[in-house]
Order: sequence, then structure tokens, then C-alpha cells
Amino acid sequence: MLSDAEIISGCLAHDKKAQKMLYKKYASSMFGICLRYCKKRVEAEDVLQEAFIKIFMSIKSYRSDGSFEGWLKRIVVNTALNFYKSNLKRCFDESLDEMNDSNMPNTQISESDLSMQDLMKMINSLADGYRVVFNMYAIEGYSHKEISEMLNISESTSKSQLSRARVILQSKVLEFRKMFINS
Repeated sequence: MLSDAEIISGCLAHDKKAQKMLYKKYASSMFGICLRYCKKRVEAEDVLQEAFIKIFMSIKSYRSDGSFEGWLKRIVVNTALNFYKSNLKRCFDESLDEMNDSNMPNTQISESDLSMQDLMKMINSLADGYRVVFNMYAIEGYSHKEISEMLNISESTSKSQLSRARVILQSKVLEFRKMFINS
């Protein structure tokens, strides 16, 4: 197995084998990121393909001053965000209308009986605006300032979307637990 540095060198030389190695090494983990941002598997596949095209075209800009995987991840996240860029305003408007404050339970979740797969299904069921902000903040680790800049929304909108996403997820987890206990 070649090191990342060797694979990068091969990709810079447009070596198809090196490109294939890069894809094989990172495609599954990057696909996981795509699945968090896309509701449909086919959309995630399209985003992954587009992201790898961008990676191969811009690999010369990788400066080796940080993690290569982190550099790849940033391209994949940005590609996924661009996939929804034209619809984000609509997504946020719809997700804000989806819930009103009177329907928001005031509960905290301590432990989870959920599998990671169950939790990911719940996250993927969120409205696009909630899901995107939740993924960026809770999973990818972006700040509200970074999210607001990347999505061209205010920081308060980012915070609101995250808060509402958490409330919905808490509600879904409680619902899941009730079903689990009652069965």
C-alpha cells in the first residue's frame, strides 16, 4: 500500500492507478459524509463523484500543512453544501414553518439505546435546513460563524436551526425509546 504522499505524487502526474488508489482508500469514509448531507443515496453518490472530480482537479493546491484526509473532507462537505446551495433559502423557510414553538418538548436525553444507524436515520429524516446545520455543527465541528458564512445565513439562523434540530432529534429518540420499552 502506498503512502498518501506517494498517492498524491501519482495523482499530480495524472497516474490513473494512483487516482484509483486514492478513491479506494477514501471513498467509503467520504461517502459517509455525503450520506449525512443528502437525503437520497443517489444524491450522495452524485455528490461523491463530483467531489472526487474536484479533488483530482485541485490536488495540486494541497499544501501538506494539514491532514490530507481533512483536506478531502472539506472538499466533500463543500460539494455537498453546493449541491443544496440554490435551495437553501427554501429549505430554511420550510423547516422554520415545519414546527412552531408550542410543539417543542423541553426534555434532555442522557443515555441512548440507539444504534448509530438508527441515529443516522433520524438525522437524515430532518428537514434539509436542520440537517445541514446539525451536521456541520455537531458532526463536522464548524462554528456558527463558519456555518453562517458558508451557507450565507445569519449566525442566529444557524443557532436556531441547530436548536430546533436538537429538539426534533430528542423527540424522535424519546419516541424510539417508548416503542422500545413497549415492545
